[in-house]
Amino acid sequence: MKRLQQFLVLVATALIIATGTAQAAGRLADFMARAGPGELVPGADRLGPLRGDPAIAPAFQGDRLLGFVYLNSDFANAVGYSGKPIQVLVGISAAGVITGLKLVEHKEPIVLVGIPEKRILDAVNTLIGADISPVARGTGGAPQVDIVSGATVTVLVIGDSIVRSAIKLIKSGRIGGEGGALSSAAPAVFKTVDLSKSEIRDWQGLLADGAVRRLYLSNGDINQAFEKSGNAAASARREAGDDDDTFIDLYAADVAVPTIGRSLLGDDGYHRLSARLKPGQHALLLAGQGRYSFKGSGYVRGGIFDRIELIQDGNSIRFRDRDHVRLGAVAAEGAPDFPEIGLFVLPADFTFDPTEPWSLQLLVQRAIGARDKAFLTFDLGYTLPETLIRREQRATTVSEPAPAPEPAAAAPDGSMTSAATEEPLWMRLWRGDTSRIAVVALALGALTLIFFFQNQLVRRPTLYVWVRRSYLAFILVWLGWYANAQLSVVNVLTFTNSLITSFSWEYFLSAPLIFVLWASVAAALLFWGRGPFCGWLCPFGALQELLNSIAQALKVPQFRVPWGLHERLWPIKYIIFLGLFGLSLYSTALAEHVAEVEPFKTAIILKFAREWPFVIYALTLLAAGLFIERFFCRYLCPLGAALAIPGRIRMFEWLRRWSECGSPCQRCGNECPVQAIHPEGHINVNECIYCMHCQELYFDDQRCPHMIQRRLKREKRAALASTPMPGGKPPATLITAGGVPIGSRVPDAIAPERT
Repeated sequence: MKRLQQFLVLVATALIIATGTAQAAGRLADFMARAGPGELVPGADRLGPLRGDPAIAPAFQGDRLLGFVYLNSDFANAVGYSGKPIQVLVGISAAGVITGLKLVEHKEPIVLVGIPEKRILDAVNTLIGADISPVARGTGGAPQVDIVSGATVTVLVIGDSIVRSAIKLIKSGRIGGEGGALSSAAPAVFKTVDLSKSEIRDWQGLLADGAVRRLYLSNGDINQAFEKSGNAAASARREAGDDDDTFIDLYAADVAVPTIGRSLLGDDGYHRLSARLKPGQHALLLAGQGRYSFKGSGYVRGGIFDRIELIQDGNSIRFRDRDHVRLGAVAAEGAPDFPEIGLFVLPADFTFDPTEPWSLQLLVQRAIGARDKAFLTFDLGYTLPETLIRREQRATTVSEPAPAPEPAAAAPDGSMTSAATEEPLWMRLWRGDTSRIAVVALALGALTLIFFFQNQLVRRPTLYVWVRRSYLAFILVWLGWYANAQLSVVNVLTFTNSLITSFSWEYFLSAPLIFVLWASVAAALLFWGRGPFCGWLCPFGALQELLNSIAQALKVPQFRVPWGLHERLWPIKYIIFLGLFGLSLYSTALAEHVAEVEPFKTAIILKFAREWPFVIYALTLLAAGLFIERFFCRYLCPLGAALAIPGRIRMFEWLRRWSECGSPCQRCGNECPVQAIHPEGHINVNECIYCMHCQELYFDDQRCPHMIQRRLKREKRAALASTPMPGGKPPATLITAGGVPIGSRVPDAIAPERT
C-alpha cells in the first residue's frame, strides 16, 4: 500500500511538471486553431511544429518558409483595464515585417459593454505592414496605432504589446539575423545597484548626474508636434496661452536606489518604502508641473493611469491605482513645489532591471471634436548614473541566468512615513465628484420624503402625477444619460464574485455614484423591497414609463395580459438571473456577455450609439412597452429579480388595503400598471414597483368603492343634520338631555354654575 502511495505521488508530480511545462511552452498552441495560417501570414497554407520557448510557429507555403506566428503575451506585457492579458496572434515575416493580426481573447470591459470590437481591430490593424527591424536596431521609431476614443488604454496596450513583442523576438536572433547569445565560457559583466552608496544629495546635484531625469514641453512644442503629425484637425487647434508657457515639466527617478530614495523621500520615507518592497522590486517617483497632468483621468474611471507607461526591453506596464501613492512634497533640498507628485511601485512580477536604460512614455491628447481626440507620445529616457552601479565580471554560460537585482536596503520599522503615505484613492475620487454626489444625495433625500409622506401626496392626484413624472424625467436625463449611473445585474455578479475571491471595499468605493445608489437600494430593501429602485431610480425603467405615458396620451391601445399568462411569465426574469449567477461562477466574462439581455448599456450608457443588433433589441423592448407598460421590467429584467429575492426581508408594510380589496372589489388590481396585485387583493411585493397608484385609489372617494361608500354615508349624515323636522322642531337625535339643540349657545340662565 505504501509503495502504491509513493507511486501515485510520483505520477502526480510528473503530471504537474509536465502540465506546467506544457503550459509554459504551449500557450501558443492553445490559440493557434483560432486563425488560419493565411490570415496571419498571407500565402501560407500550413504551420510547422512549435520552436523554442516562448514558442513560435513557422508558416509555410508548401516547403517555402514565409514567416512566423507567435502570441503577443508570450513576449511582452499585454495587460489592459481588465487586469488580464489581451491575447493576439501575430504573423511576422523573416525580415521583421508584421504580416497579420488576430485578436483571440480578451476580458476588456469597455469592449464587452460598449465599444464595438471592430473599431478596436481596425485601429490595431494599422500595424500590419510595419517593419519592426529598424526599431529593434534603434534606427527607427516605433509605429503607432490609431487611438479609439473611449478605449485608449485597451488599444495602446494591444499595439504596444505587438510592437514590443516583435522587437524582443527580433533581438533574440530567432528571426531575421544571427543571435547574440554568449559563448559557453564568454566573460560577462553583471551590473547591480551599488547599495553601499547612500549619501543624501540636493535637487540640483540629483539633476546634474542624471539621478533625476526631466522632460520639458512648452505649448509651442506641443503645437509643433501636432502640426508635424499630419492631422489637420489636431494642428488646427492650439494650446491655450503663449507658446512659451509650460505645458508639462515632468521629472522621474528610481527611489528604490538608496542615494536617490533617501534624497527624495527622506530617511524615514525611504526606509519604510524599502520595508514595503519585495526583493528585486523597485519604485519610481514622478513629479510634474504645468497645465497638463501626467496622471490624467483614466485611473479615476477604471483604476489605471492611461497617460504614462514604463518601457524597458520590449516590456511595458501601465500603473494602476493600487500601485500608486500620492506624495505631498519632495524632500530634496532645493526641490520645486510640485502640484503633482506620485510614488509608483512596480509590480513584483514585472521584470525590471534598474541598471539598464528604460523610458517613461507620456501620452498627450488633444480634443478634435465632441468625442474624438488626437494623440502623440513623448519619451522621458532614464539611465541610472554609473556612480550608483556596481559591476562584476565573471564567466558564464548561455544557460546561466544573470543574477536578480539586489533589493534595496530595508528598515526595521514597517509602516509608511507621512511623506510616503496618502489618503485612500476612493476618498480623492469622492472629493473630486462632490457636486454630482450632492445632486444624487438630494434626489435620494427627496425620494425619501416622498415615501415618508406618501399619504399626504397621493391625496392630491394631480400633484402626485407631476411629481412622479418630473422625478422620472430627472432620473432618465441626469442620472442615466448624463451621469451614466445605471445599475446593472453585472454589479450584483461582480459583488458576489468578489466575496468568493478577494473582496475589497475600495474597489466598490471607486465609483461614488454607483456606490451611493447601491447603498440606498440596500437600505430601501429593508423598508419597501425592490420598488424604490425599479419604480423610481432605474433610468431604463423611467424611459419605459415615460414613453408609455406618451403612448397613452396619444391613445395607443394598451394590452392587459391575462392573469393566468401573466403569472407564468414573470418567473422568466428569475430564471434569467439564476442562469447568469451560475454562469458567473464559471466565467464572469462570459456572464457579462450574456448579461446583454439587459438593454441598459445600449439605451442609457451608450445612448443607442452601438451596433444595429443591440439597438434593434433595445428598441423592440421599448416598443413592446408602448402596449404593455414596463414590459421588460415585468418579465425579463434579471436585476429586478436579483433585488426581489432579498426584498422579501423588508420590515414594514406601508401600502394600505381595505378589507373589500379583492373581494369583491378589483379596481386596484385592474389598474395596477404592472399587475402586481393578485385577484385575491394582496400585493406581490416581488413584482411591485411602488408606483403608489393603488394608494392614490385608496384615498379617492370618487373611484375607490370603499371610499365611495364612506363618502355617501358622510353626505347622508350631513343631509340629515341640515334638514329640519316638521313643526320647526329640530330632529330628536340633535336634542340634548337638557333640551338644548347641539351646537346652540346655552343661555346663561340655565347654564351650570362654574366652580
